[in-house]
Amino acid sequence: MREHTVLRVITKLLIAPIIIFALYVQFHGDYSPGGGFQAGVVFAAAIILYALIFGLAEARRAVSPDVLRITAALGVLLFAGTGVYAMLEGGNFLDYDYLAHDAIHGQQYGLLLVEFGVGLTVVSTITSIFYVFAGRGRRTNEHET
Repeated sequence: MREHTVLRVITKLLIAPIIIFALYVQFHGDYSPGGGFQAGVVFAAAIILYALIFGLAEARRAVSPDVLRITAALGVLLFAGTGVYAMLEGGNFLDYDYLAHDAIHGQQYGLLLVEFGVGLTVVSTITSIFYVFAGRGRRTNEHET
């Protein structure tokens, strides 16, 4: 893929706006359509685009499978931890009213934490699945062009 200079340059120009859009969808999801799942898919699409243009080995160097495992676990822990914390405070699982001094702030904090946990888990899972399928039949130490 090294001979496709135009694709490489355009991809470098597109990666940052795609990631910024994913962050917008993530943090604006409680006010409009979007949220953690959609943001995770858009963010994963940026990583997959990078892998398609620059090669799987380069993408794995940029976002390693070890980091993906950690962020997937962190996302699930954040989601579940928010629910468990609400239970420890006297509410039901994911009852956001118990997360702050008043119900309105609790709802805002809970939504932000849960959606961020979902986003982390989705981007990590989709990227990991792509790495597995894209790497089938290849040795891990093989350099791609």
